Parts: sequence; C-alpha cells; structure tokens
Amino acid sequence: MKKLWENYSYAIILLAVSLIFSFVAKAQLNNEDAYITVTIEEGQSLWEIAESFASEHSLSENEFVSWVVKENGIIGETILPGDELVIPVEAEKIEPTQIADAER
Repeated sequence: MKKLWENYSYAIILLAVSLIFSFVAKAQLNNEDAYITVTIEEGQSLWEIAESFASEHSLSENEFVSWVVKENGIIGETILPGDELVIPVEAEKIEPTQIADAER
C-alpha cells in the first residue's frame, strides 16, 4: 500500500479533489434549478413579492427580501420594471399560472 501511495499520490489527490469539486458543483446547480424567476412590473417592490409568495416559502418577509437582495446582487433594494429576479420559491411547489400571476 505504501508503494502504491508513493507512486500515485498526486493522481489519488487529484482524483479526490475532482470528486469533491464535482459534488459541490452539482449541489449548486440543483439549488439554482429549485427556484423560480419573476419579471418585475411597474410599481412592484420586493416586499410585495415577499407577500405574494408568503405561502410558498418558509422565510419571514425580512429574510425573503434579504435573500433576494443578496442572491440577485441588488444594491439598496432598488428594482426596476423588467428586472428578472430569482426568488426562493421551489419550482415544483408552484403552478405555471401562479408564476404568470406573480409577474403581473
């Protein structure tokens, strides 16, 4: 075993790091796919979006807004009509008609 380690230690370490990296990358991709995207319309605010999706997430409104601001790179909670935001609502839990209603 010692001889195997001495001859192939770099390859074994590279394989282990590659596996860890692929698991992390897969987990991040799965998290992004779990959320929906909404298009902001005139007069909408982050707080209104938090209220309209309140039954679809387990966060307080403050936590919801903080998450959206952080994950979408919003500065000062300012959103504009036409902006597309990822929100922490699982795509499987929401019907397509609800997404359309939320975008209006």
